[in-house]
Amino acid sequence: MSETNTGVPAPASPAGVAQAAETAGAAVDDLPGGLDAGIESILMVIDEPVGAGRLAEVLEVSEERVTAALHGLRAQYDGGDTPRGFELRELAGGWRIFSRRDFAPFVSRFVIDGQTARLTQAALETLAVIAYRQPVSRGRVAAIRGVNVDSVVRTLLTRGLIHEAPDEGESGATLYQTTSYFLERLGLGSVSELPMLSPHLPGVGDIDEFDVDLP
Repeated sequence: MSETNTGVPAPASPAGVAQAAETAGAAVDDLPGGLDAGIESILMVIDEPVGAGRLAEVLEVSEERVTAALHGLRAQYDGGDTPRGFELRELAGGWRIFSRRDFAPFVSRFVIDGQTARLTQAALETLAVIAYRQPVSRGRVAAIRGVNVDSVVRTLLTRGLIHEAPDEGESGATLYQTTSYFLERLGLGSVSELPMLSPHLPGVGDIDEFDVDLP
């Protein structure tokens, strides 16, 4: 679209409007690149994994076709004589494009540039308790850790790693659980994929003695 000398975009021509309307009403298979390109166009703008069902709904095709196309795109990105610098991963209940793990040091250097705000040890411990005991109240987390966790929980909420569970505990306390962003950051499909703790924590069975809601 051209601009006038005043910097205000010029009105679109009738032909341009007609072309845009035609494209909006076209089936994805009729557009350049077809279904694969349609999927890629959505994957490029999402900020969290999207499921095949949602893609099928938007693109107006069957979920089976979308699933097959996603697997095909992943193989295409991973194969060939010139692998791409990005990869398509299925995690947290959906699909999303990520930079390839091999280039993580360079990507981190570009994005973070030494200014990363890492979670404190207290935040990591609190996050671990919530991940393995979810949904869990703030009082229960404090009992397990033996310290007040109010500020740490606020930090985790702000980072988008946990959120309030839809249901309250028996005492009416707010319960917390991890988010899809948490799964995404750890590269997990669900919390069931979290590693078992018992082999590394002797006496872990005694953790149930902390299973109380504190005021």
